[in-house]
Amino acid sequence: MLIARLDEKRYFKMANFFDIKARKEAAATNNSSLKPSCTELNSNLQPWVEKYRPRSLNDVTAQEHTITVLQRNLQSSNLPHMLFYGPPGTGKTSTVLALAKELFGPELYRTRVLELNASDERGISIVRSKIKDFARMQLSQASASYHALYPCPPFKIIILDEADSMTQDAQSALRRTMETYSRITRFCLICNYVTRIIDPLASRCSKFRFKMLSSSGAKDRIEDIATKEGVALEIGASETLVRCAEGDLRKAITYLQSASRLVGSMPPKTSVEDSSNTDIEKLDKSDSVTVKTIEEIAGVIPDELIKRLVQAMQPKSKKATYSAIAGVVTDLTADGWSGTQVISQLFQAILNDELIADLKKNKITLIFSEIDKRLIDGSDEHLSILDLTLRISNVLSG
Repeated sequence: MLIARLDEKRYFKMANFFDIKARKEAAATNNSSLKPSCTELNSNLQPWVEKYRPRSLNDVTAQEHTITVLQRNLQSSNLPHMLFYGPPGTGKTSTVLALAKELFGPELYRTRVLELNASDERGISIVRSKIKDFARMQLSQASASYHALYPCPPFKIIILDEADSMTQDAQSALRRTMETYSRITRFCLICNYVTRIIDPLASRCSKFRFKMLSSSGAKDRIEDIATKEGVALEIGASETLVRCAEGDLRKAITYLQSASRLVGSMPPKTSVEDSSNTDIEKLDKSDSVTVKTIEEIAGVIPDELIKRLVQAMQPKSKKATYSAIAGVVTDLTADGWSGTQVISQLFQAILNDELIADLKKNKITLIFSEIDKRLIDGSDEHLSILDLTLRISNVLSG
């Protein structure tokens, strides 16, 4: 009798195991119970660069001319091959992604848009396989009701980010692919340096130059994000963020998020009472993002150190000049400051010094360019900075 009951229990367990419908329902129940907490967790852990990425062309800032032209193309539902170029962090990738979403909507976007980072996949094999396969693939169709919401033009879009990293052979192979499948496929090449795109490829695209963001536009965007995230900014902090990022809005937002982690950002408030409490809390300077905090995160060298270095380069006897310069350079290297950052800030200090003649500034600029090239090629930072400062001192004394 006992053996019969055990066999019956085993039978029901096996039946439940092979009942696929019951297993799917149980999995759906478990996922639904975990879904809210997972969504909330992902929202909190999401980088602000992605969280506040423009969702439409109207959200893109400081690129008025480019956005106007693209909106006209959006109205006509016709796009040429495009080439976006300009400094990093100016909205090139965000613009083309927003354009694609407005063209195809959330459903067709997954099947009509292929985004590749050409710095990772930059060989000729990628052009011959992945890009060519997607370019000749037949178009997926949408319902009439979906067409009423989105233009859904009869072509696909291939986005090649950092296209200036592609090899010459890959760019040459891409030229033929663009011509062959131009009826159902459009290409958008994104790069920082347009001179690295071969002329036959560039001539097939409409060029859109993305200019560096103005200080006022970037400052407004930073302050808007800080308000939404409940981050209190000290007076002058937003200007410092823009200055340290050097026109790169993506870098400025990343610095802001890092700084907010140090001071502890306040959760966004909704009610009137909560918002008034938030304003009171923002008066507490200990919880504010300060200028000093931003400069430390951005790796900015303190002005006192740069002034010490400039003072050490002033004309003296050769032995005294070398000893003074070597001491400051050794301190900079020992503290771990980047050689590139030293060159950048020292160049600005000398360029803005009105006591130095313009002819001497011309000679010093040539020295800076030579040392910068050395650092890019991998030279020793300590020796390069030492050589730079001694040669500048020699120019100043002459």
